[in-house]
Amino acid sequence: MQNITPEELKQRIDAGEALHIVDVREPHERAEFNIGGTLVPLGHIQAMQVDELEELKDQEVIVYCRSGNRSGQACMLLETMGFTNVKNLTGGMLKWQELYSA
Repeated sequence: MQNITPEELKQRIDAGEALHIVDVREPHERAEFNIGGTLVPLGHIQAMQVDELEELKDQEVIVYCRSGNRSGQACMLLETMGFTNVKNLTGGMLKWQELYSA
């Protein structure tokens, strides 16, 4: 598993890159604040219910959560399922909001 910083990710989003971003938080957390991406709660990944991500196995997948803990777990699980290029957003949405919220 590799890491990506909020600064690197924001730069890539702002540059208009087509990214595969996965939010592993719960729906109520996502409703409060999110940066887009596909919602796949960590519990679904733990239960191997990741059909919506299957076509991304050989592509870069950037995973985020609240603080970087759950996304780190999700990255490790995805790797065991054969995903070859997963990146964990360090610091998660807490760090993102610290840096980019007014």
